[in-house]
Amino acid sequence: MLLSTKQMLLEAQKNYYAVPAFNIHNMETLQVVVQAAKEMGSPLIIAATPSTVEYAGADYLVAMASAAAQNSQIPIALHLDHHEDVDVIKRDIDTGFSSCMIDASKLPFEENIAKVKEVVSYAHRYDVTVEAELGKLVGIEDNVVVDAAEAIYTDPDSAADFAALTKIDSLAVAIGTAHGLYKGRPKLDFDRLKAIRAKVDIPLVLHGASDVPDELVEKTISMGICKVNIATDLKIPFSNAVKEFFVNNPAESDPRKYMTPGKEAMKKIVVHKINVCKSAGRY
Repeated sequence: MLLSTKQMLLEAQKNYYAVPAFNIHNMETLQVVVQAAKEMGSPLIIAATPSTVEYAGADYLVAMASAAAQNSQIPIALHLDHHEDVDVIKRDIDTGFSSCMIDASKLPFEENIAKVKEVVSYAHRYDVTVEAELGKLVGIEDNVVVDAAEAIYTDPDSAADFAALTKIDSLAVAIGTAHGLYKGRPKLDFDRLKAIRAKVDIPLVLHGASDVPDELVEKTISMGICKVNIATDLKIPFSNAVKEFFVNNPAESDPRKYMTPGKEAMKKIVVHKINVCKSAGRY
């Protein structure tokens, strides 16, 4: 059975660890994150962006994640990541997604609230948890593009008002992380995170955690982050291993053979990220 993120994030918040949210794209990448989480006894959030849902099909993703939850016996949530279309979110909730993120962070504050409240009203009828974002992370996530000039850090007072007015279950905060790879060492605003945590009592989410040094991610978790999103760090080793396989085996055509090294390379990163999140052995 697929679970919402509500209880798993509250447990993480209480015990100062984070639940990893791994972006998957197909059956193989889903299998990797589930196998690693099962072996390590970690709760797991399987995340899918709008283009992943379009590519793989919402019904296929729900069926695969449901099978994974039944076979692995670990807590698994299937999460809509960075969705902006309310009607699509409602459709995918009806299909069986157990968690969603409505990203209206590009909109003015009041419009962001109104759009999020509409999703919350619908999702909570079905015990589906809702994450929203206040502030803007620089970089590219799926079709969401924010350049450096548009990046906005989360204001602690506004975050408190936003959480109270929308009744969301978790809040994604902008404290200096970015989607994609960094050009230099990221500079995270830990004072801002501390202030947000002091004013907001719901679980806090860190987006853009790929390519962030482990010690910085670990520090955010110690300060109240309890969900960490990882995407780019998974795609690169998978694709590099597949490319290398074809260099050494140019005539091979069996997907089972060329996908395997990609899965093995990706699994090493998943294991590492679970350790960074300190979620191993939490189930």
